[in-house]
Amino acid sequence: MASDLGSILAVVLTVGSLIAASAPSGDYPPLFLAGATVTAILASLTACRAWSTAVLGQEAEEFRRLGKAIVAAAVVLAVVSLGLNVQGVRGWIFVVTPTIALVAFPLRYILRQLLHRRRRAGRCLLPVMVAGSVDTATDLIARTRREPHNGWRIEAVCAGGQSDPVEHGEIDGVPVVGQLDDLADRVRRGGYRVVAVTPDPYWTPLRLQRLAWQLEGTSTEMVVAPVLMEVAGPRVHVTGVLGLPLLRVSAPTFTGARRVVKEIVDKIGALVLLAALSPVLLAIATAIRLGDRGPALYRQRRIGKDGRPFTILKFRTMVVDADRHRGDLQAGNEAAGPLFKMRRDPRVTAIGAVLRRFSIDELPQLFNVLGGTMSLVGPRPPLPSEVQAYGPDMLRRLLVKPGLTGLWQVSGRSDLPWDESVRLDLRYVEDWSLALDALILWKTVRAVVRGQGAY
Repeated sequence: MASDLGSILAVVLTVGSLIAASAPSGDYPPLFLAGATVTAILASLTACRAWSTAVLGQEAEEFRRLGKAIVAAAVVLAVVSLGLNVQGVRGWIFVVTPTIALVAFPLRYILRQLLHRRRRAGRCLLPVMVAGSVDTATDLIARTRREPHNGWRIEAVCAGGQSDPVEHGEIDGVPVVGQLDDLADRVRRGGYRVVAVTPDPYWTPLRLQRLAWQLEGTSTEMVVAPVLMEVAGPRVHVTGVLGLPLLRVSAPTFTGARRVVKEIVDKIGALVLLAALSPVLLAIATAIRLGDRGPALYRQRRIGKDGRPFTILKFRTMVVDADRHRGDLQAGNEAAGPLFKMRRDPRVTAIGAVLRRFSIDELPQLFNVLGGTMSLVGPRPPLPSEVQAYGPDMLRRLLVKPGLTGLWQVSGRSDLPWDESVRLDLRYVEDWSLALDALILWKTVRAVVRGQGAY
């Protein structure tokens, strides 16, 4: 809150004073317009719940709410100024408000990184009680340990009712402290901040309702994990129908205005990057050609949106006849699933190792993005042989264009297990949003600089 308020006041005092000095005098003094701008943005941040602790440090939702609040504030200022015929407010809407976003977003990101660093060190974590079956509790424990930046530390488990008791012991190192029948009492005595209710035959609507009543007046938040574990974000809505709380899951969006915006951003982004990096691309191509007199580009058939094949472009990082030797190296394959990866592949050239280390070999795919066969952000472009081994669930990766980068790129790349790579791609397809794309692009820079999982 202090970061956002500081950003607003700093921009209003600096940029706003320049706007006020250059704009013609109107019926309303600059101080009034500055106050109206600050009030509108603060009210919008509050209405959009941009400071909710439930979203701080949580994926793209934090930034989505911040962006939504700033856009909403600009719209409110525009509508009110039009209705009241306020003069001189244009600069505050089209200059001051976007500048606030340019300052607030990086500051939020810095605070986010500090929070994640502390959580990875075991600090700033909320003590959590899991209440459900052994299998679902085990799954949730594994998820929280794999992603500590979400801020949960599972300290205890309640499992099984009186009719199906679970003996006291441990589940993946977490103690079982009681049964589901005495959950509320255990929570009060343990001081847990979150009760995560996971699927179990014990839980009926009446029992969940009684648990919510029993937790009233405590500082404990009750979180119920739905069956659709991999669907989240803007697609999930809770509404009341006929007096029943229903979880509405909207269909993933593959068309519409947001997809048009994504197409425009892809084309403009690829064109700008190609223009800016053209000297670098030319220098790399020349170095590859001089290295072994072979072609600078490597062309390979990949499968794109709706199963349509296309030719992907990369800088060549291996010897010219690398594909012929793959069968001889199959025994050294270190990748899971249908992928083939080796940390020390003897076919990789000296310059190719450098290009792979920082993912520079992927840059020619900007031509694929410009041509419309790829997107800046999306699932990993698969080989035809991989697609032949796909099951019905994995085929959903082909509902959108493959990407130059994606969740797999910022989550470990080649170090990821095959099933985790598939899960991330499916998660992107199901929960895609413009905010998620922006966050992935931002994280890609860090992943490329670090070079983690690139070989």
